Amino acid sequence: MEQRPYILAETNWKNVKSQDYKVAILPWGATEAHNYHLPYATDNYQAEYVSAESAGKAWAKGAKTIVLPIIPFGVNTGQLDVDLCMNMNPSTQYAILKDVVDVLSRHKVNKLLILNGHGGNNFKQMIRELHIEYPDVFVCTLDWWRSFDPHTVFDEPGDHAGELETSAVMHIRPDLVLPLSEAGDGAERKFKIRGLKEGWVTAQRQWTSVTKDTGVGNPALATKEKGEKYLKMVTDEIGDFLVELAAADLDNMYGD
Repeated sequence: MEQRPYILAETNWKNVKSQDYKVAILPWGATEAHNYHLPYATDNYQAEYVSAESAGKAWAKGAKTIVLPIIPFGVNTGQLDVDLCMNMNPSTQYAILKDVVDVLSRHKVNKLLILNGHGGNNFKQMIRELHIEYPDVFVCTLDWWRSFDPHTVFDEPGDHAGELETSAVMHIRPDLVLPLSEAGDGAERKFKIRGLKEGWVTAQRQWTSVTKDTGVGNPALATKEKGEKYLKMVTDEIGDFLVELAAADLDNMYGD
């Protein structure tokens, strides 16, 4: 396998100490059930893949990026009754994120992208708080599946372990995907209260009351080819963003 100098876990100090990294990428996932047919590490495999592919495309264009090892646990407070769904509270996430930013600040890597792979994670308020203590580090976050309209590829993308995620994992780790005949249909039960049902009021969902198979979204139309096509679009888009971010002057970020 060809060495990827933009993946911290794969490179070495001889290389690292000679680089002037402009952007660090921190993939952040979760370890949770994904219907019957996808692995518990689905969010991690996707976040790692998108981070590496996007960073590689940016690196090829001259952007000095470095992908940090993934944080494999996410906020799963609504899935505590699902066997071995691993929960990390937001306060714990903030403590970890603060320590990561502290290291980056010490070593003058002053731009961080949190590449999120799990819908339950939300870093916006953490970024606001980090800005007070580490104003020298520009921290931003994105949900990788929102970077390119999924409806350009998928008929019914789904929310969790549906057509989008199933197709993506079919491309990334096909060896870990069970036949679709073994998957549940991902049927979702919604809140009865109108504001919650329509989405303009938010609350924690109790996952086992929402879905019988832990999926939300039908994976029946998923294919490896759809996953490959969508992931290329996503990583092209994020790769271009990383090129812009690497070149950005933090003292001159705003314009007309």
